[in-house]
Amino acid sequence: MAKLREEYKKFLEDIENNLKNKEDLDYVKVRFSMFVDKVIDEMDMLIDYKTQTMKDLEEKQKEIDEKMNKMQQIIDNIEKDIYSEEGFDFEIICPYCDNQFVIDVDEDKTEVECPVCNNIIELDWSGDVEEDTDCNGSCSGCHGCDEEKQEQSQEQPTEEKPSTKNTDKKEKPQENNDDDM
Repeated sequence: MAKLREEYKKFLEDIENNLKNKEDLDYVKVRFSMFVDKVIDEMDMLIDYKTQTMKDLEEKQKEIDEKMNKMQQIIDNIEKDIYSEEGFDFEIICPYCDNQFVIDVDEDKTEVECPVCNNIIELDWSGDVEEDTDCNGSCSGCHGCDEEKQEQSQEQPTEEKPSTKNTDKKEKPQENNDDDM
């Protein structure tokens, strides 16, 4: 604004030096002052508008930041639920005594001791189900072999067994005797 005032003063001095008629000079000064007042009023309105716009933007940015923080908290909570550092509980059923107990998931752990019968249970975290060819079905707890046999028998088509009837004799069709009635 200081430069604008300086230019205004220079303009008035230039007009005073170049206009010799006192009436014309007064008219130009008044008219120019009115014009400058209008320009300054417009500039003030523009500055007020821009200031209000900036305040509105700052308010909206605050709201957006608050929403983003809430969303980040929700995402963090979801992440904690999914990727819990505390570990997961894993349910074990002892194949020896059928005791059911819970352990924390630890993929470095390859075996666990049953708290009831103290037998060692081998852990396989890979998720691959290996067929145990050494199983004879005589263990007291797993019952897995019987289930496997049932599954296999259901998957394979049943073969027709030979008839136990003597096929040499021809069966006679039963005759209906109307006399028996």
